[in-house]
Amino acid sequence: MKAGARALGVAESYTGSHSTVAGAVVRADRVVDGFAFDRWTVGGTDATDTTLALLRRLNRPDVRYLLLSGIAPAWFNLLDLRRLHDATALPTLSVSFEESPGLADTIRREFDGPACRRRLATYYAQPDRRRVAVGEDSCWVRAVGCEDPAGVVRAFTPEGGRPEPLRVARLAARAADRSPDDRSR
Repeated sequence: MKAGARALGVAESYTGSHSTVAGAVVRADRVVDGFAFDRWTVGGTDATDTTLALLRRLNRPDVRYLLLSGIAPAWFNLLDLRRLHDATALPTLSVSFEESPGLADTIRREFDGPACRRRLATYYAQPDRRRVAVGEDSCWVRAVGCEDPAGVVRAFTPEGGRPEPLRVARLAARAADRSPDDRSR
């Protein structure tokens, strides 16, 4: 992968009462090249739309990959990878950092009726997770529109098991979440 290839990493800082989302544009050579911020509704269904709005606001046609930290941010505000890919034409990868049996049972336990059915429909429409070895670490990746998700993850991961765009986005979300200038909290 070329050193100047850019990925947008999207991650959140979730405190229980709100979720600050950050998008970080990071080049494959680890240069940070831009930020955008927004919020996801905790327990809502706006994560996909908010991510698309964040991408539009960034207005970065040079971004080549969309990397998402997980698939169920802000208390099961599920991201729809297929919809994100269809709307952007970007290879879209959801990366998680722990092995798990999946979210279906937890969704059924936490939600009833239409809220449960909608989340399960979105969840089941996503591609399966695949383990990706990154050095001595592992992560689990769902990908849409990407021929070599393992290669993309490895290209953007200088050390440890967390791709740099996601690491930077998570740090930025945490910093924005703690900003004294945000009077809306």
